[in-house]
Amino acid sequence: MQRPDNDTYFMRMADLVSTRSTCLRRQVGAVVVKEKRVLSTGYNGAPRGLRHCAEVGCARQQANVESGTRHELCRGVHAEQNAVIQAAYFGVSIKDSTIYTTNFPCVMCTKILVNAGITEIVYKDEYVDPLSRDILKESGVRVRQYRPPPEAEEP
Repeated sequence: MQRPDNDTYFMRMADLVSTRSTCLRRQVGAVVVKEKRVLSTGYNGAPRGLRHCAEVGCARQQANVESGTRHELCRGVHAEQNAVIQAAYFGVSIKDSTIYTTNFPCVMCTKILVNAGITEIVYKDEYVDPLSRDILKESGVRVRQYRPPPEAEEP
């Protein structure tokens, strides 16, 4: 077995974290890294102590909310938000760090990541949110899509 490069290693972690998601529509995972060390992780789901969408249903599906819109109409906390929250909860600074996330961040998460001092976002899958892209461009946060090297492809 070949040792994975850092991007593959951390993106695989984000994929694993996403398996804890309780969202019915999209499972997302995020890993905050600094100097090749994991600082925090997060996945999308209901706030701590509240019933999961699998138990109460998806408010977005029930209201026929289109993907990429009306983020406030959701019981869930996004993976990137939870990664920032967990770092704050445990007193870990994420300033000047990189976040690996399984999906391009929405505009709500983007604003949080910019204000938290994240300097780079590495994402795997696309998510349509033009305002998020505009804010990231203006902010100077480095953004790149993860492209697995051929040897890192899962069978």
